[in-house]
Amino acid sequence: MDAGKINELSRKYAPRMTRFLRDMIAIPSESCREEGVVKRIKQEMEAVGYDRVEIDKMGNVIGYLGNGPRLIAFDAHVDTVGVGERANWSFDPYEGYEDEENIGGRGASDQEGGMASMVYDGLIMKELGLIPPDFTVAMVGTVQEEDCDGLCWQYLIKEHGLKPEFVVSTEPTDGGIYRGQRGRMEIRVDVRGVSCHGSAPERGDNAIFRMGHILTELELLNHRLTDDAFLGKGTLTVSQIFYSSPSRCAVADGCSISIDRRLTVGEDKDLALGQIRDLPSVKAAGDRVKVSMYTYEAPSWTGLVYPTDCYFPTWVLPRESPVCASAEQAYRALFNAEPRTDKWTFSTNGVSIMGMFGIPVVGFGPGKEKEAHAPNEKTWKADLVHCAALYAALPGAYAALSGK
Repeated sequence: MDAGKINELSRKYAPRMTRFLRDMIAIPSESCREEGVVKRIKQEMEAVGYDRVEIDKMGNVIGYLGNGPRLIAFDAHVDTVGVGERANWSFDPYEGYEDEENIGGRGASDQEGGMASMVYDGLIMKELGLIPPDFTVAMVGTVQEEDCDGLCWQYLIKEHGLKPEFVVSTEPTDGGIYRGQRGRMEIRVDVRGVSCHGSAPERGDNAIFRMGHILTELELLNHRLTDDAFLGKGTLTVSQIFYSSPSRCAVADGCSISIDRRLTVGEDKDLALGQIRDLPSVKAAGDRVKVSMYTYEAPSWTGLVYPTDCYFPTWVLPRESPVCASAEQAYRALFNAEPRTDKWTFSTNGVSIMGMFGIPVVGFGPGKEKEAHAPNEKTWKADLVHCAALYAALPGAYAALSGK
């Protein structure tokens, strides 16, 4: 590995990465509506000279380099969240902006910047011959992550047959190398009551009052959840509340809540559901309460429906693994500095890649976590350059270190 040449080419291609990222930002691409940005990525991969490029039946775009039997993949989800309250933006979120240091726009950090670095990483690898002879590299632009993280990789692994030795997630890492995240799940609690006239509430069974007792105990449960030295504490919060009632003059006959549950090491879906079902208020409600998990069944932009439970497992890559060690080694060689090795606060496609299927995941991506889903989102041009360089160096570093 010639670190100087890799860094030189990464800097050389910075203007093209910037242009490409701004093109992607300009194409609205919320979950399930990514067709335009997927086709723009395919166009750029073909122009750069990828060996082959395809769009699968779900709508993910995959560009391949090399033809060896061993596969390494890089992942960037290409969908974004919406703009939110437009008044909170100081510039047009799709027109975006750029100055000497930054690129602004929806998706700049979360997560189209990663795709810009990936595509030009491929060009650097081709020009410098950095793909080991027995390897193929797949650059994957995935869909529907914001709606259902990991669904795309469930499909890629189980249906498309894409089974790499490891995956580099290009989610924003604030300049660090990331090796894990808490899992999460989406839980629903439904309480049934009996309505009656509001002038005589004792004749009915108020579902909102019952839910009130459950809410109090859920808040206390959050404080008791398991803590982990690396990933941190498991958490829960109530994110939505719904009700049903014949009128404003009646006792409510239904109340439901959604719970965002974050899972740390040692926690899984059965434990999380069991903790809620064991609450005294839930037990007291008997068959009038139901605790369940949401499912996701929205069609992708191609129309494909691929149902899954809204359960996204925790995962941690051991720091001593060849994958993490290779990323750290490449970082030191390229940047003459010690990397900060850490974890994400939010969730990524790693929930299925490693959480469900045990395929190692390591993270290094342009931008910062705090920019995700926020107004005035931006990323840094220097991050695009650094990430493209590390991606280009990683296959060779892994091949040498893994000793296979």
